[in-house]
Amino acid sequence: MTAKILITGSSGLVGTSLIHRFLGQDVEIRKFDLNEKNQFKGDVRDPHKVRQAVEGCDGIIHLAAVSRVIWGQRDPDLCWATNVGGLNNLLEAIVGLERKPWVVFASSREVYGEPDVLPVDETCALRPVNVYGRSKVEGERLIEVARAAGLRASIVRLSNVYGSTADHADRVIPAFAKAAATGDTLHLEGAGNTFDFTHIDDVSRGLLTLSKRLIDGGEAPPPIHFVGGVPTTLGELAELAIELAASQSEIAHAAPRNFDVAQFFGNRSRAAELLNWTPEVSLREGLARLIYDYRKECTASKQEIAS
Repeated sequence: MTAKILITGSSGLVGTSLIHRFLGQDVEIRKFDLNEKNQFKGDVRDPHKVRQAVEGCDGIIHLAAVSRVIWGQRDPDLCWATNVGGLNNLLEAIVGLERKPWVVFASSREVYGEPDVLPVDETCALRPVNVYGRSKVEGERLIEVARAAGLRASIVRLSNVYGSTADHADRVIPAFAKAAATGDTLHLEGAGNTFDFTHIDDVSRGLLTLSKRLIDGGEAPPPIHFVGGVPTTLGELAELAIELAASQSEIAHAAPRNFDVAQFFGNRSRAAELLNWTPEVSLREGLARLIYDYRKECTASKQEIAS
């Protein structure tokens, strides 16, 4: 029987890649997003729309969120209403269903804040330092309550997902890749800040693997990392982008933002043990691909203008 899966946040970076991953699978995808054009165009803050979207689904992958730290800082009320209120709407809609779908909730490495020990594993304390991180911790709490009540639900924690030119241009990897590809200045805030970058292909493959397990009736695993597991400073990232682009770009240094986590990289062993998942796209390979894609887009744009 074909599984019916709802993907909230379906037009975002992860949602778009995941839908592509599901092609050829015995799965019917229902898209739900502010930017969709089908009957399930909608906002997770709207409980009526959410109830319509979950009806008849076998599983839900909940990606919809105010998805960036800086957006949460600028509009904390919207962040909380979307990330916490939207998830609560989803879980309340499920309660009213006779056949309850499984749920995968996309969380973030921001839940850990500034960790005491690196690499971070899934049992480390949750001590968020910004609005976005706090909203994800509360979302995880809601999921754990639902699990305790019998819902098959899993939490996945992601870290600095990248890999598409359709991503937000001011996120660090797209910004560095595009600037290096075009010879522009790379603007670097906090050269020593260290992060764990994960290619979108690896993340969507992990989510597909987890979804197949749940479709097949498998137990929902405890919180799990889909992370690269390799620490890289922003200074190293900038230098790598310039090297891969063979660019003459310069780096303009600035102080780190006061609401950013300074150090994170994750332990990926639980994903390897439970799902046989390990990342396959190295930062060097993924960044090189992105630089190539930006160059191709730039060339196409120039040709269009010339014609």
